Amino acid sequence: MDIQALETYLNNYLSVSEFKDYAPNGLQVEGRKTVQTLVTGVTACQALVDAAIERKADAILVHHGYFWKNEPQAIVGMKRQRIASLLQHDINLLGYHLPLDAHPEVGNNACLGTLWGLKDITPEPGLVRLGRLPEAVSIEQWVEQVGTSLNRSPLHLPGGPAQVETVAWCSGGAQGMMQQAIDWGADVYISGEVSEQTTHQARESGIHYLAAGHHATETLGVQALGRHLADKFGLDVSFVDVPNPV
Repeated sequence: MDIQALETYLNNYLSVSEFKDYAPNGLQVEGRKTVQTLVTGVTACQALVDAAIERKADAILVHHGYFWKNEPQAIVGMKRQRIASLLQHDINLLGYHLPLDAHPEVGNNACLGTLWGLKDITPEPGLVRLGRLPEAVSIEQWVEQVGTSLNRSPLHLPGGPAQVETVAWCSGGAQGMMQQAIDWGADVYISGEVSEQTTHQARESGIHYLAAGHHATETLGVQALGRHLADKFGLDVSFVDVPNPV
């Protein structure tokens, strides 16, 4: 498949033009013109690039790519090594950030809702989602279920009711969006990371907060997108998980 055709399809499928993002979405580093073997991953770290080289991949597709706003522009050190490896082996790098969080089918948040068996009842469009469990469960049961599903024990900051039924969530580093969950009256809000003030906000607002891992909450979308591309275009797609405890 032609790399430009693949990028055009992904840009349209993920509605890239609707987002103001922190990094460019789409083709970030150009490699060979034809793509048949595609490696997917969460972050375009050196370990993922090395894995793609080993697999003789034509392209890498990630959630966290390069060229973030407010980072140094000089291509030195770690950034130079990563880009040099891609150019040396003629590998394309495609990155999709917020569009891959928000997509209604293959997005990180949509995939998390499905994983947790939540009925999506979000009252308005946006990155933060609101769902309802089939029946109320104890907060201890819910914390255990989230941990088991992501293979990572979440950090639980208590503040909500003993029995929980409504769950709001947003993958990655979205602890700062908890107010949306509070405004919706959710029992629990889940994101990936945590800040000092998150503890107090949860306690004083009557909501549980679960920090389930930035990496852990963002592994599903890129895998779902990879399967979609494999089915639609017959690409040879493999997901490489580079473990990250954060």
